[in-house]
Amino acid sequence: MRNHITHGITAGISSALAGIVYQNVYEEAMFLDFSAVINGASITAASIFGCVLMALSYLLADRLKKPNLKAWINMVIIAVTFLSILAPLSMTLPLDVEFPELFTGLAIPMHFFPAMIFFGLSPFFNQEAYKQ
Repeated sequence: MRNHITHGITAGISSALAGIVYQNVYEEAMFLDFSAVINGASITAASIFGCVLMALSYLLADRLKKPNLKAWINMVIIAVTFLSILAPLSMTLPLDVEFPELFTGLAIPMHFFPAMIFFGLSPFFNQEAYKQ
């Protein structure tokens, strides 16, 4: 159990850091400020929540002794990740935000960070699956 939670928290923190760095680089490069809409705290909370939820689903698969369930969980994670980009696409920004059309370029890539980093860190936390 500890291994799964550690995996989720580590992936969540890494994803949050990647998201915050991406936000800073994007906003500096585009001379924008979307801090009224998205900030470091919201990026961190969403990243950690998503990754811990993924880790708990992996824990459930292990507890049920269904290793093939992880493949289906991965498919659900991928589907939810792609569906989650509908939120920034349909979002109406406050009227005082300049260049609201550039918000999607900031928000959509960050939706992929949690799953990408969670899957990328899986071999480090799931050693038994990779033994030969």
